[in-house]
Amino acid sequence: MTGTAELNVDKGSEESATDGSAPRAQDAPPVDLRHRARDAHHTGEDAVAAQLPPDDGSDRPGTPDRPPERPGQHQDEQPGGHPAGERTEEGTEAEEPAGDYLAVDEPLLPPRAHRPSDLLRFLAGLLGIVAVFVLAQVAVSTTSGIENDITVNAKRIPDLLSTISALVSSVAVLAVPLAFAVERLIKRDGLRVADGVLASVLAYGVSLGVDWWVAASAPEEIRNALTQFPPGHEETLTDPVHGYLAPVIAYMTAVGMSSRPRWRVALWIVVILSGATELVNGYTTPLSLLLTVLIGWSVAYGTLYAIGSPNIRPTGQHLMIGLRKVGFTPSAAHTAPDGPGGTRRYLVVQQQGPLLDVHIIDREQQASGFFYRAWRRLRLRSVAVRRSPQSLRQALEQEALIAYAAAASGARAPQLVATSELGPDAAILVYENVAGRTLDELADEEVTDAVMASFWTSVSTLHERRIAHRRLTGESLLVVDDRTGCLINLSGGDIAAGDLTLRIDVAQLLTTFALRTGPERAVAAATEVLGPARVAEALPLLQPVGLSRQTRGDLQRMTKERKAAAKALALKQVASGERTQQQAEEDIAQANEDLLAKLRGQILQIAPEAPMAPAKLERLKPKTLIMLVALTFAAYLALTTIRPDQFKVSQMNWAWAAAALAAAAASYVAAAMSLTGFVPEKLPFGRTVAAQVAGSFVKLVAPAAVGGIALNTRYLQKAGIRPVQAAASVGASQLAGLGGHLLLLFAFGLITGTQTNGDLGASRAVIIGVLSAAVLALVVAAVAPLRRFVVTRVRSLLFGVIPRMLDLMQTPRKLITGFGGILLLTLSFTACLDASVQAFGGGGHVTYSAVAVVFLTANAAGSAIPTPGGIGPVEIALIGALTAAGVPLTAATPAVFLYRLLTFWLPVLPGWVAYNILQRRSAL
Repeated sequence: MTGTAELNVDKGSEESATDGSAPRAQDAPPVDLRHRARDAHHTGEDAVAAQLPPDDGSDRPGTPDRPPERPGQHQDEQPGGHPAGERTEEGTEAEEPAGDYLAVDEPLLPPRAHRPSDLLRFLAGLLGIVAVFVLAQVAVSTTSGIENDITVNAKRIPDLLSTISALVSSVAVLAVPLAFAVERLIKRDGLRVADGVLASVLAYGVSLGVDWWVAASAPEEIRNALTQFPPGHEETLTDPVHGYLAPVIAYMTAVGMSSRPRWRVALWIVVILSGATELVNGYTTPLSLLLTVLIGWSVAYGTLYAIGSPNIRPTGQHLMIGLRKVGFTPSAAHTAPDGPGGTRRYLVVQQQGPLLDVHIIDREQQASGFFYRAWRRLRLRSVAVRRSPQSLRQALEQEALIAYAAAASGARAPQLVATSELGPDAAILVYENVAGRTLDELADEEVTDAVMASFWTSVSTLHERRIAHRRLTGESLLVVDDRTGCLINLSGGDIAAGDLTLRIDVAQLLTTFALRTGPERAVAAATEVLGPARVAEALPLLQPVGLSRQTRGDLQRMTKERKAAAKALALKQVASGERTQQQAEEDIAQANEDLLAKLRGQILQIAPEAPMAPAKLERLKPKTLIMLVALTFAAYLALTTIRPDQFKVSQMNWAWAAAALAAAAASYVAAAMSLTGFVPEKLPFGRTVAAQVAGSFVKLVAPAAVGGIALNTRYLQKAGIRPVQAAASVGASQLAGLGGHLLLLFAFGLITGTQTNGDLGASRAVIIGVLSAAVLALVVAAVAPLRRFVVTRVRSLLFGVIPRMLDLMQTPRKLITGFGGILLLTLSFTACLDASVQAFGGGGHVTYSAVAVVFLTANAAGSAIPTPGGIGPVEIALIGALTAAGVPLTAATPAVFLYRLLTFWLPVLPGWVAYNILQRRSAL
């Protein structure tokens, strides 16, 4: 939605243009804002089309001289040549003078904005509340000592003074917020008052909830730290959270008093006076007061972030006023696409002079993307990420400095002509407009070698002055014509940049061009301008972590699209007989090669001596963070879900427990056999066993099946097997495991049924299940849409698996190893569960075959819920199945926990060790 707002310049008016705007300069004409209904898009486009400055042939793009006045043109005449109020030949009245009416074409800003700063304050408040509870539970002696000191010293205060302060504070704590609300309503700012009232109501509800929790179920240490018996009332405790102070704090925080210091000081004095009075009179504790403040503060900012704060971002009307203050004569303006980081841009037409490209930076835009920037600063070394400015003034000075430095270097970049603050929360930077299209807006065939050479020349000029751009993506490369390019979006740049930062620039621009023209042309264009040596220096920086967020996304999307297209084409060609399976796999493997690898290979062709080792840009790798999170998660779950009293160690048969441990250890050998048996290539068996042990650690952060598949595929790739073949081998192993699982379930079901006094109930149940699956398969085959869906998915799944199985047919020993490993894996887990049941005296109630049926059914059902390692569902399913099979609950529960301890929790630490060792040896 767009609207057109017009600014009427009335030289006789002395009223402020808008409430709360910055004071006008003495020589700036007063401005009165008036709105007229008009087609905004039509107004902006016509204004720009009518007043585009002529091309002056300047050698610097985007810096045309001010067009001269045409002879005989009157000062009140429009640039189009029609005096004010004169009718044109078509009989319509001409536009009023541009000096009187200023049209602004812009989309309406949303009435509310969800500020990241509010979310940060809310999270900080929550952390403070958690810290208060931890402090109350840990520092018992300190908190009780502070309370005793306050109680002793409070007796020295005269009773009259305490009574007067209590009376004044109780009245003021209600009167001052009410007076502020009345004052805001009189000034028609009721929206903020409504936000404050909502926050206060929510704070009151949270206070009641915390009071109830502390009184009903909180630990004794927390209750003692937050409550006490008031003087003369030994039967009731004080409230942990003050039911009236927390709402008042939430109200005064939500209404926003940063621009009203007098009211802010008055309200805080009232709150401090009220809290101190309650503390001295013995009706609260220090930690209770701190908790009250934090709850009110957190609820206020949580409310503001949830519903949004009133949007105070400057509009185009304020922009027009700001431009007049710095000496420009704007006649019309309309919005342009936002710059990086949400910087708003306007294209402004002047009465006389070139078009202006105006950037508005404000506090809302500065706060956007905070979490991503924080993560980048945490993860990367300081040289690989630019430090964000801390204030609006710093952001303004930083961008102006880079713009002036770029202009002084001689690089092709827009000319900065003015800067100015636009009120307390925004600032503007005025550039002369450069006409053109960004690289992202061009078709691939329009990206010529001459254009790339022009950009490389400008980048080289910047680098000679030690200026880094740091944002050389497609949106920052403006193509003026078929031979000229101009660098824009320099606000994130650096001056006095180091060598590594400049090399990152080269790597980024190489990747940007390679995405559009291919690695060969991109490297050739860079080499022609920079020379082979400077291009080769960027090779260690060609890694995703050093590139921009947009570029990383483009690389992933390109790889995914190429992989999907190559796989679809290979399926079609193999089905038609045009290519063999091996040739199709080679095509897919070639499509999987990422663009950065091709760029590195192209650079090595022109500079074989280029350094190959990647530069160390990361200080904290994601895998390190995942390991820390996984270990913390494991420790927490181990302490909260498995308790010593559930094991009944005193009743456990240690011999059977040792047998269960041996069976659990054998499962890793069996898993290694099941993997190597479906890989025609030779694998070191010891290292393969270590990889399966490492999978026990990966299960903590991913569902068991997903984590195991990813780890085994990665292991095979590191062993020198092509990605397609590695995925096919793991897929063949998984499909064989699924088939073996179903066959063993059917066999053990029949055995269990025949062993139960000739009762074939269990076997009948298994047969009914198999027949139901067959009927479902027939239904899918009969319904065309379902059949096409399943066939497409199965063909994609089986692509490469069947040829892999055919290769294995030539070596029966491999197949025996693979299927033997699958059988041994199931028998090992079943033996571990059976030995665990025997260890707690439940063996007399169930046979080994029944335990096998329990394991095969309950473990599959529990693993169907994708929790890490199946934690929770697997235990519930196993305990329920054992109980249904006849094992007493008193034996089934500790047996299942022993089984999970041996097969899931105990291998975590060895798995972490194996994972790190294999990574150091480049085996994972």
